[in-house]
Amino acid sequence: MDFTYDEAAAERAVEFFRRYLRHAKGELAGQRFELAEWQANEIIRPLFGWKRTSDNTRKHRTVYVEVGRGSGKTTLAAGLALYLLLCDGEIGGEIVSAAVDREQARIAFDLARQMVEAEPALRQRCKVYKNSIVVPSTNSVYKVLSADAKSKHGFSCSGIIFDEVAQQPNADLYHTLHTSTGKRLQPVEFLITTAGIHDPESIGWQLHSYAEQVKTGVVDDPSFLPVIFAASPEDDIQDPETWGKANPNYPISPRHDYMEAEAKKASQQAGYYNVFVRLHLGIWTQQATRWVNPDQWNACEREFPDLTGRECYGGLDLSTTTDISALSLIFPPLDESEPYFVLPFFWVPESKLSEKRDRVPFDQWRKQGYLSVTEGDVIDYDHIRRDVTELAAKYNIVSIAFDPWNSTQIATQLAEQDGLNLVQHRQGFVSMNEPSKEFERLILSRKIAHNANPVMRWMVNNVAIKTDPAGNIKPDKTKSTERIDAVVATIMALSRVMTHAETSEPQVYSL
Repeated sequence: MDFTYDEAAAERAVEFFRRYLRHAKGELAGQRFELAEWQANEIIRPLFGWKRTSDNTRKHRTVYVEVGRGSGKTTLAAGLALYLLLCDGEIGGEIVSAAVDREQARIAFDLARQMVEAEPALRQRCKVYKNSIVVPSTNSVYKVLSADAKSKHGFSCSGIIFDEVAQQPNADLYHTLHTSTGKRLQPVEFLITTAGIHDPESIGWQLHSYAEQVKTGVVDDPSFLPVIFAASPEDDIQDPETWGKANPNYPISPRHDYMEAEAKKASQQAGYYNVFVRLHLGIWTQQATRWVNPDQWNACEREFPDLTGRECYGGLDLSTTTDISALSLIFPPLDESEPYFVLPFFWVPESKLSEKRDRVPFDQWRKQGYLSVTEGDVIDYDHIRRDVTELAAKYNIVSIAFDPWNSTQIATQLAEQDGLNLVQHRQGFVSMNEPSKEFERLILSRKIAHNANPVMRWMVNNVAIKTDPAGNIKPDKTKSTERIDAVVATIMALSRVMTHAETSEPQVYSL
């Protein structure tokens, strides 16, 4: 398909913003809408300038904009909606604002309404209502929608403003509106968002992944215009150059002092780290709120001494038959100069090595010696049992905490047949709160040490926590989108250290 660039059409759209629109709020309220360079050159000019040679209609039909919070994307969306409403030549045009709920969808619509009310030339052409703006001369309408997809099947959208698409709970509303454009000659879908949570099932992640594929040339889709501003996970979150990667208006908006304060807060408060990198740096995260700051965990890396024969305590978290199982051993310090040494072990069934989900390198970890592989499609608990008894011969394992769910048989065998001390440790708030808080304290004070095991690092980065009304905490497997077994096992092992549960008779105890 051939395309040509219509410079006059591109500049006409840019001029509309400058000539007819005014900012509705903030420091620029009342001033003419001068498009930022990135808004004009990355979005407006390509969208309205590039045409299909065959019929002179727009090349791009979907514009995906992913940018840091505070960059003015919603204000841009409001102006774009008005251009489509007033200047696109569509008779009976139907432009809609959608989002996760009507309140969110109203943000762009209300900005557009205020822009119309501030400009006499627009007021003369439009009738403004609570939830719609109508142009009688073309019978066109711009309206704000609720999030109910079921009621939208009769629409025929010529323009869609979809705000914070990464926050959509499911794909229903997006697909309903997307398929409503089929009868339009050159519809525009304007999808704007900050980065979201890395969930392969979510429409937000699917659109982000598609945009990345189009941007890098993996997918050839001329109708799709991807505009993504984001830092890299490897970038220093304290570096102003990192802030600018995801925020093309920086340091005007967001301001330097704001970003400096927020970056510092993210480094000091583990629970805020994911919020900051997702909303302000454009980095998709594994969960909404990361419990452990990766910088703080990495700072706990340390070379281990010879631990052979040392007293230690274990936590065993067994998976379903097709996933990862973990044992974590904690070696208490011999004196005040030592930290708590954490030594994790992992097992997976052979079938797990071929899994490509989320680019987790199981096979690489196996080759590096970080994963033990059991034969077959399901985990071999006898293999785990043999390995645990070998570890018990090398280290002085005082006791091992285990979750009785899915573990009773192997725990009984380890206790009654292999002579180890096993202690039931359920994963509710009562059992998990104190050792979870102690685990966090030890990390923050660098009183815990690890040996840079990449499987453990992956799981630490995945952990989200759950808090009850009394302020008790525990790792939350439902909010942690990937595996966290080793972290749970470490916390259970730490509970053994804290209670010094020892026994001279090998048996299974209950906590």
